Parts: sequence; structure tokens; C-alpha cells
Amino acid sequence: MSRKTMIGLLLFVGMLILMTGCIPGDGSYTLGRPAGFLWGIWHGWIAPISLIIGIFDQNIRIYEVVNTGWWYDLGFYIAIISGFGGLSLSRKKKRKKFKENA
Repeated sequence: MSRKTMIGLLLFVGMLILMTGCIPGDGSYTLGRPAGFLWGIWHGWIAPISLIIGIFDQNIRIYEVVNTGWWYDLGFYIAIISGFGGLSLSRKKKRKKFKENA
């Protein structure tokens, strides 16, 4: 394995560990306060990781139950739509470029 690949792998694992530090469902991040708009955005971004970890740990969810309501929902859905919707839009653009060059 090359040095560049090893560094990339270590960075990926490190980021994965950092991202799961504030995962919804464990209740350790709120400090007695419900999750708000910014936590909704964060939980939307890490939803795929939360889903995978939730398979192995029943306490982990992709959505924080203890939240402020509408504002948390808005942040969560903004992150979900921008993350996954953005991926689909970029794929469509790449396919069009490929078809034009062919």
C-alpha cells in the first residue's frame, strides 16, 4: 500500500470517528437541552453513518427524538436534501458531459 493511500485511509477513519461523536440518539451532546436547527443540519449530514451504526447499536437513531420541533426538522431536511439531492444533480451533469463527448 502506498504512503498516499495510507494517509488517505487514516484521514478517512479519523473523520469517521470525529463525525460519530455527535450522533443522534445517545443523548450525550445536548447537555440537557433539546437539539435545535444546527443540530438538525448536522444530523442530516451524518444520517447515512448513523443508519449504519444503528444496525449494530439499538440506542443510535438517524433522527434525534429530543428536539426543538419544527426548527430541528427544517435543519434536518435541508441537510438531507442538499446532501443527497446535490449528489444526484452532479451525477446528471457528469452523464450529460459524457454523452456529449461520446
